[in-house]
Amino acid sequence: MSIRSIPLLLVTTFFILFAALLPSGADATVVRVETVVGDFEINLYDNDTPETVANFLEYVQNGEYTNSFFHRSVANFIVQSGGFRTDLNSVVSTIPTNPSVVNEPVFSNLRGSIAMAKLGNDPNSATSQWFINLGDNSGNLDTQNSGFTVFGEVTGNGMSVVDSLAALPTFAFQEPLAALPLRNFTDADFTAQVPVDNTHLIIVTAISVIDTTVDSAGAAGLNPTLNTSGSTDDGPAVDNGGGGSLGLLTLLCLFAFSRKRGVIQTLGRTPCGGRRCF
Repeated sequence: MSIRSIPLLLVTTFFILFAALLPSGADATVVRVETVVGDFEINLYDNDTPETVANFLEYVQNGEYTNSFFHRSVANFIVQSGGFRTDLNSVVSTIPTNPSVVNEPVFSNLRGSIAMAKLGNDPNSATSQWFINLGDNSGNLDTQNSGFTVFGEVTGNGMSVVDSLAALPTFAFQEPLAALPLRNFTDADFTAQVPVDNTHLIIVTAISVIDTTVDSAGAAGLNPTLNTSGSTDDGPAVDNGGGGSLGLLTLLCLFAFSRKRGVIQTLGRTPCGGRRCF
């Protein structure tokens, strides 16, 4: 080996080692969420929240979110999905969940950010359910239950679609559907116990990867705010239903057999229920 070839070998070795140290995390950072009320895009923070992004993308790539629906909407707070899906016959089932993912509370829960829902008093319990912050929820969600993992943000004019979704009326069915947003459905329908079907649900028809750039968040010039709370507060105790634990029979009762069984009733909008702790 010549003396001149030694520097080249060193440089080559350096770049190989440097590349090996780069985050492997997710293989994509931008997804398109297609819904019956419009589409929006989310840029994922795969370099900073790699475990959460990889978890989310596994559900995406396996088609688990196809024909899911938004099952919770709270004005000026959040809209939530990823827990339940429907089929062509309006039969609702829970989305099968993978093992929970480690909490990565790097960024703050500000308007337009997407974060994982989880069980109360269990920071590392997030599985399939996610929510979009409608406002600045940092004072609550950055500290509660060791902080909620923000792993991306809605980009472009996407929040106009999310806001239109959030503006839809909600109806207090039984938990975990105590704040269910519906379209083409009225208070009179609710009182008359009209069965809910796919023409009423806010369905996510598909979530697909549209950009495979590993650091598209950086390339897009996004600058998410860090969560600097440093809190380990577990937050208030809540029920641990939903997120795969709600049986199919219960959901069938809520929808297909609502008239016969009389389970649809005005319950009041309780603050808790399903996979969340806020």
